[in-house]
Amino acid sequence: MTAVGIGRVVPRRGFARRNPTLVAGVVLLGLIVLVALMAPWLAPDPADAGTATHPFRVLAGPSSAHPFGTDLVGRDLLTRVMYGARISLRLVVEVLVIAGLVGIPLGLAAGYFGGHVDQVIMRITDVFLAFPALLLSLAIAFVLTPSVTNMTIAIAVTWWPWYTRLVRGEAASVATRPYIESCRTLGVSPIRILLRHVLPNSITPVLVQMSMDAGGILLTAASISFLGLGAQDPTPEWGLIVSQGAQYFSTQWWFVTFAGLAILFTAIAFNLIGDGVRELLDPRRVISR
Repeated sequence: MTAVGIGRVVPRRGFARRNPTLVAGVVLLGLIVLVALMAPWLAPDPADAGTATHPFRVLAGPSSAHPFGTDLVGRDLLTRVMYGARISLRLVVEVLVIAGLVGIPLGLAAGYFGGHVDQVIMRITDVFLAFPALLLSLAIAFVLTPSVTNMTIAIAVTWWPWYTRLVRGEAASVATRPYIESCRTLGVSPIRILLRHVLPNSITPVLVQMSMDAGGILLTAASISFLGLGAQDPTPEWGLIVSQGAQYFSTQWWFVTFAGLAILFTAIAFNLIGDGVRELLDPRRVISR
Protein backbone atom coordinates (compact mmCIF):
# COMPACT_ATOMS: atom_id res chain seq x y z
CA MET A 1 0.00 0.00 0.00
CA THR A 2 1.13 3.53 -0.71
CA ALA A 3 0.06 6.94 0.45
CA VAL A 4 0.34 10.17 -1.53
CA GLY A 5 2.78 12.62 0.09
CA ILE A 6 3.54 16.18 -0.95
CA GLY A 7 4.66 15.86 -4.55
CA ARG A 8 5.61 12.19 -4.25
CA VAL A 9 4.33 8.75 -3.36
CA VAL A 10 5.51 7.40 -0.03
CA PRO A 11 4.92 4.01 1.63
CA ARG A 12 2.26 3.82 4.30
CA ARG A 13 3.75 2.62 7.53
CA GLY A 14 2.16 1.04 10.57
CA PHE A 15 1.44 3.12 13.64
CA ALA A 16 4.23 1.49 15.64
CA ARG A 17 6.79 2.45 12.99
CA ARG A 18 5.42 5.97 12.61
CA ASN A 19 5.39 6.68 16.34
CA PRO A 20 7.66 4.19 18.16
CA THR A 21 8.17 6.63 21.04
CA LEU A 22 4.49 6.60 21.97
CA VAL A 23 4.24 2.83 21.59
CA ALA A 24 7.29 2.26 23.80
CA GLY A 25 5.93 4.61 26.47
CA VAL A 26 2.48 3.02 26.45
CA VAL A 27 3.95 -0.50 26.70
CA LEU A 28 6.25 0.45 29.58
CA LEU A 29 3.55 2.35 31.46
CA GLY A 30 1.09 -0.48 30.78
CA LEU A 31 3.43 -2.93 32.50
CA ILE A 32 3.76 -0.61 35.50
CA VAL A 33 -0.01 -0.17 35.71
CA LEU A 34 -0.47 -3.95 35.47
CA VAL A 35 1.95 -4.48 38.35
CA ALA A 36 0.08 -1.87 40.41
CA LEU A 37 -3.30 -3.47 39.73
CA MET A 38 -2.04 -7.01 40.40
CA ALA A 39 -0.01 -6.10 43.50
CA PRO A 40 -2.30 -7.93 45.98
CA TRP A 41 -1.78 -11.16 44.01
CA LEU A 42 1.82 -10.70 42.80
CA ALA A 43 3.41 -9.28 45.96
CA PRO A 44 5.26 -11.85 48.12
CA ASP A 45 3.80 -10.48 51.38
CA PRO A 46 0.94 -7.95 50.99
CA ALA A 47 0.94 -7.31 54.76
CA ASP A 48 4.33 -5.62 54.36
CA ALA A 49 2.66 -2.75 52.52
CA GLY A 50 1.23 -1.75 55.91
CA THR A 51 2.40 -1.85 59.50
CA ALA A 52 3.82 -5.37 59.57
CA THR A 53 7.31 -5.78 61.05
CA HIS A 54 9.80 -8.67 60.98
CA PRO A 55 12.68 -8.05 63.44
CA PHE A 56 14.64 -11.15 62.41
CA ARG A 57 15.03 -10.20 58.74
CA VAL A 58 15.96 -6.50 59.04
CA LEU A 59 17.98 -5.17 56.07
CA ALA A 60 18.30 -8.61 54.50
CA GLY A 61 19.85 -8.57 51.03
CA PRO A 62 18.15 -9.74 47.82
CA SER A 63 17.35 -13.44 47.86
CA SER A 64 14.88 -15.91 46.38
CA ALA A 65 12.50 -15.17 49.26
CA HIS A 66 12.96 -11.39 48.98
CA PRO A 67 14.16 -10.44 45.47
CA PHE A 68 14.48 -6.74 46.39
CA GLY A 69 15.69 -7.35 49.95
CA THR A 70 14.06 -5.96 53.11
CA ASP A 71 13.92 -2.58 54.85
CA LEU A 72 14.63 -1.24 58.34
CA VAL A 73 11.90 -3.29 60.00
CA GLY A 74 12.18 -6.37 57.82
CA ARG A 75 9.39 -5.57 55.35
CA ASP A 76 9.71 -7.05 51.85
CA LEU A 77 10.80 -4.26 49.49
CA LEU A 78 9.38 -5.89 46.37
CA THR A 79 5.96 -5.76 48.00
CA ARG A 80 6.39 -2.14 48.99
CA VAL A 81 7.62 -1.10 45.54
CA MET A 82 4.63 -2.83 43.91
CA TYR A 83 2.16 -1.12 46.21
CA GLY A 84 4.07 2.14 45.78
CA ALA A 85 3.16 2.06 42.09
CA ARG A 86 -0.49 2.39 43.10
CA ILE A 87 0.20 5.48 45.18
CA SER A 88 2.43 7.22 42.63
CA LEU A 89 0.17 6.59 39.64
CA ARG A 90 -2.95 7.67 41.52
CA LEU A 91 -1.20 10.82 42.71
CA VAL A 92 -0.17 11.79 39.17
CA VAL A 93 -3.72 11.30 37.88
CA GLU A 94 -5.26 13.24 40.78
CA VAL A 95 -2.88 16.18 40.35
CA LEU A 96 -3.60 16.37 36.61
CA VAL A 97 -7.36 16.18 37.19
CA ILE A 98 -7.37 18.86 39.90
CA ALA A 99 -5.03 21.15 37.96
CA GLY A 100 -7.11 20.68 34.82
CA LEU A 101 -10.43 21.31 36.55
CA VAL A 102 -9.08 24.58 37.95
CA GLY A 103 -6.80 25.76 35.17
CA ILE A 104 -8.86 24.99 32.06
CA PRO A 105 -12.06 26.88 33.06
CA LEU A 106 -10.06 29.88 34.23
CA GLY A 107 -8.08 29.92 30.98
CA LEU A 108 -11.27 29.69 28.91
CA ALA A 109 -12.86 32.58 30.81
CA ALA A 110 -9.74 34.75 30.52
CA GLY A 111 -9.29 34.10 26.80
CA TYR A 112 -12.92 34.37 25.77
CA PHE A 113 -14.14 37.32 27.83
CA GLY A 114 -10.89 39.31 27.94
CA GLY A 115 -10.92 42.74 29.57
CA HIS A 116 -11.08 42.88 33.35
CA VAL A 117 -11.80 39.15 33.63
CA ASP A 118 -8.60 38.39 31.74
CA GLN A 119 -6.59 40.88 33.79
CA VAL A 120 -7.72 39.53 37.17
CA ILE A 121 -7.24 35.87 36.28
CA MET A 122 -3.86 36.34 34.63
CA ARG A 123 -2.49 38.51 37.45
CA ILE A 124 -3.39 35.80 39.96
CA THR A 125 -1.82 33.25 37.65
CA ASP A 126 1.36 35.32 37.40
CA VAL A 127 1.67 35.34 41.20
CA PHE A 128 1.82 31.53 41.25
CA LEU A 129 4.13 31.37 38.23
CA ALA A 130 6.56 33.77 39.89
CA PHE A 131 7.76 30.94 42.16
CA PRO A 132 9.52 27.74 41.03
CA ALA A 133 6.94 24.94 41.09
CA LEU A 134 8.98 22.62 43.32
CA LEU A 135 9.83 25.37 45.80
CA LEU A 136 6.20 26.47 46.08
CA SER A 137 5.03 22.86 46.45
CA LEU A 138 7.53 22.32 49.26
CA ALA A 139 6.39 25.49 51.01
CA ILE A 140 2.73 24.47 50.85
CA ALA A 141 3.52 20.89 51.94
CA PHE A 142 5.53 22.28 54.86
CA VAL A 143 2.49 24.25 56.07
CA LEU A 144 0.14 21.29 55.71
CA THR A 145 0.26 18.04 57.68
CA PRO A 146 2.56 15.59 55.85
CA SER A 147 0.42 13.04 53.98
CA VAL A 148 -0.18 11.80 50.44
CA THR A 149 -3.44 13.77 50.21
CA ASN A 150 -1.86 17.05 51.28
CA MET A 151 1.10 16.41 48.99
CA THR A 152 -1.34 15.99 46.10
CA ILE A 153 -2.99 19.31 46.96
CA ALA A 154 0.38 21.06 47.30
CA ILE A 155 1.48 19.93 43.84
CA ALA A 156 -1.88 20.65 42.18
CA VAL A 157 -1.88 24.20 43.55
CA THR A 158 1.36 24.89 41.70
CA TRP A 159 0.39 23.14 38.46
CA TRP A 160 -2.94 24.72 37.42
CA PRO A 161 -1.47 28.14 36.39
CA TRP A 162 0.40 26.54 33.49
CA TYR A 163 -2.81 25.18 32.04
CA THR A 164 -4.60 28.49 32.60
CA ARG A 165 -1.98 30.37 30.61
CA LEU A 166 -1.91 27.77 27.85
CA VAL A 167 -5.70 27.60 27.47
CA ARG A 168 -6.03 31.37 27.69
CA GLY A 169 -3.82 31.83 24.61
CA GLU A 170 -5.73 29.22 22.62
CA ALA A 171 -9.15 30.49 23.71
CA ALA A 172 -8.26 34.10 22.87
CA SER A 173 -7.31 33.01 19.36
CA VAL A 174 -10.48 30.96 18.85
CA ALA A 175 -12.70 33.75 20.25
CA THR A 176 -11.78 36.05 17.36
CA ARG A 177 -12.73 33.63 14.59
CA PRO A 178 -15.70 34.43 12.33
CA TYR A 179 -17.86 31.49 13.38
CA ILE A 180 -17.62 32.58 17.01
CA GLU A 181 -18.76 36.07 16.02
CA SER A 182 -21.65 34.47 14.12
CA CYS A 183 -22.68 32.55 17.23
CA ARG A 184 -22.68 35.74 19.25
CA THR A 185 -24.75 37.52 16.61
CA LEU A 186 -27.30 34.71 16.68
CA GLY A 187 -27.64 35.08 20.44
CA VAL A 188 -25.97 31.81 21.45
CA SER A 189 -25.14 31.91 25.17
CA PRO A 190 -21.48 32.33 26.19
CA ILE A 191 -21.54 29.05 28.13
CA ARG A 192 -22.73 27.16 25.06
CA ILE A 193 -20.10 28.84 22.88
CA LEU A 194 -17.38 27.98 25.38
CA LEU A 195 -18.40 24.33 25.73
CA ARG A 196 -19.32 23.61 22.09
CA HIS A 197 -16.76 25.64 20.19
CA VAL A 198 -13.98 27.23 22.24
CA LEU A 199 -13.12 24.30 24.52
CA PRO A 200 -12.87 21.61 21.79
CA ASN A 201 -10.60 23.88 19.74
CA SER A 202 -8.39 24.80 22.71
CA ILE A 203 -7.95 21.50 24.51
CA THR A 204 -5.40 19.71 22.30
CA PRO A 205 -2.31 21.65 23.49
CA VAL A 206 -3.43 21.06 27.09
CA LEU A 207 -3.66 17.30 26.57
CA VAL A 208 -0.17 17.31 25.08
CA GLN A 209 1.15 19.36 28.00
CA MET A 210 -0.52 17.09 30.56
CA SER A 211 1.06 14.02 29.02
CA MET A 212 4.45 15.71 29.23
CA ASP A 213 3.87 16.96 32.80
CA ALA A 214 3.09 13.54 34.30
CA GLY A 215 6.77 12.64 34.73
CA GLY A 216 7.49 15.99 36.38
CA ILE A 217 4.65 15.49 38.83
CA LEU A 218 5.99 12.05 39.74
CA LEU A 219 9.47 13.44 40.41
CA THR A 220 8.07 16.36 42.40
CA ALA A 221 6.07 14.00 44.61
CA ALA A 222 9.12 11.80 45.16
CA SER A 223 11.19 14.87 46.10
CA ILE A 224 8.61 16.06 48.63
CA SER A 225 8.38 12.63 50.25
CA PHE A 226 12.17 12.31 50.24
CA LEU A 227 12.36 15.50 52.32
CA GLY A 228 9.80 14.15 54.80
CA LEU A 229 6.95 16.48 53.80
CA GLY A 230 4.83 13.98 51.89
CA ALA A 231 3.97 10.34 52.54
CA GLN A 232 4.72 9.01 56.02
CA ASP A 233 5.62 5.52 57.19
CA PRO A 234 4.17 2.91 56.79
CA THR A 235 2.85 4.24 53.43
CA PRO A 236 4.87 2.44 50.70
CA GLU A 237 5.61 5.54 48.62
CA TRP A 238 8.70 5.41 46.40
CA GLY A 239 10.18 8.74 47.48
CA LEU A 240 9.76 7.80 51.14
CA ILE A 241 11.46 4.43 50.61
CA VAL A 242 14.43 6.17 48.97
CA SER A 243 14.56 8.65 51.86
CA GLN A 244 14.55 5.88 54.46
CA GLY A 245 17.34 4.00 52.72
CA ALA A 246 19.55 6.91 51.70
CA GLN A 247 21.86 6.63 54.72
CA TYR A 248 22.36 2.91 54.10
CA PHE A 249 23.22 3.19 50.40
CA SER A 250 26.93 2.39 50.84
CA THR A 251 26.25 -0.90 52.67
CA GLN A 252 22.65 -1.91 51.93
CA TRP A 253 22.42 -0.68 48.31
CA TRP A 254 19.17 -2.51 47.56
CA PHE A 255 17.20 -0.34 49.99
CA VAL A 256 17.19 2.69 47.68
CA THR A 257 18.07 1.13 44.33
CA PHE A 258 14.84 -0.63 43.40
CA ALA A 259 12.51 2.17 44.51
CA GLY A 260 14.76 4.63 42.66
CA LEU A 261 14.61 2.48 39.51
CA ALA A 262 10.82 2.37 39.80
CA ILE A 263 10.74 6.18 39.84
CA LEU A 264 13.17 6.32 36.92
CA PHE A 265 11.32 3.88 34.64
CA THR A 266 7.93 5.39 35.39
CA ALA A 267 9.21 8.89 34.65
CA ILE A 268 10.75 7.60 31.41
CA ALA A 269 7.42 6.01 30.44
CA PHE A 270 5.55 9.26 31.03
CA ASN A 271 8.15 11.25 29.09
CA LEU A 272 8.02 8.84 26.15
CA ILE A 273 4.23 9.11 26.07
CA GLY A 274 4.44 12.89 26.29
CA ASP A 275 6.87 13.09 23.37
CA GLY A 276 4.78 10.61 21.39
CA VAL A 277 1.52 12.46 21.98
CA ARG A 278 3.15 15.75 21.02
CA GLU A 279 4.40 14.20 17.80
CA LEU A 280 1.02 12.60 17.10
CA LEU A 281 -1.05 15.74 17.63
CA ASP A 282 1.40 18.25 16.12
CA PRO A 283 -0.30 19.54 12.95
CA ARG A 284 3.07 20.57 11.52
CA ARG A 285 4.56 17.08 11.39
CA VAL A 286 5.48 15.78 7.94
CA ILE A 287 2.70 13.74 6.33
CA SER A 288 5.06 11.16 4.83
CA ARG A 289 6.87 10.36 8.04
